[in-house]
Amino acid sequence: MFPSVRQHPVKLSAVLNPSLLSARMRKTHGRSLLCSGTMARTLPSALCLLVGLTCLPYTECWEAPWFCHGRECPVYTLVNEYQGFEERSYDVSYWIATDIASTSQSDITEGFWKLYYFNQGQNNESKEIAMTRPVLVSVKEADGMEERQVSISFYQSDSNIPEPIDTTIRITVVPGGTVYVRSFSGLASDQDALENVQQLKDDLGAAGKEFIENRFDAAGYDAPWDLFYRHNEVWVRAP
Repeated sequence: MFPSVRQHPVKLSAVLNPSLLSARMRKTHGRSLLCSGTMARTLPSALCLLVGLTCLPYTECWEAPWFCHGRECPVYTLVNEYQGFEERSYDVSYWIATDIASTSQSDITEGFWKLYYFNQGQNNESKEIAMTRPVLVSVKEADGMEERQVSISFYQSDSNIPEPIDTTIRITVVPGGTVYVRSFSGLASDQDALENVQQLKDDLGAAGKEFIENRFDAAGYDAPWDLFYRHNEVWVRAP
């Protein structure tokens, strides 16, 4: 069973001394604490009176799961765990994306390098952006007159994203919502992803969950040279 995600309040010492608190990320025992201003809360008035201070806001931090490997990841709440899948509620998130011809390794690699060089400073601000997790390959199956659509995306932890120079790269905003997730290990092939997507859909049907049937995402969290403790996911979204 993979570790669950929970809210992690910042210690009072960080509230009273803001210099102790990073604006974006703190490291605790090898895990990332991602702090979001939208999750700010106010100290209880009784505590304020106890310490003799005017009430100050504190920030709750999201503790990223182990498979993010200390990198920033999209923020979510674990709603429930079922046999074979998780139900997560994701916050709104920001991505850079580019369309690719197929889910073949060569097409994924070509798209990956486009986005990688964007993060390395090939954007209108020459801004370097740290790599995040996961790398997401999204597939929308052919439907009526529409052809199959495939894209690859990198998560962006900052909503202030520079404009791409490469016109085939776009900035996308993904609204928050429910995502059903099946996890599996190993060096994942195209066939592995498809088999896990089908198993996830079967499990969702058995559980009576509604989902978007013609779309799925494959999320990779590891570098190709990482051979052990690999973590892969397939995502199916609720309507």
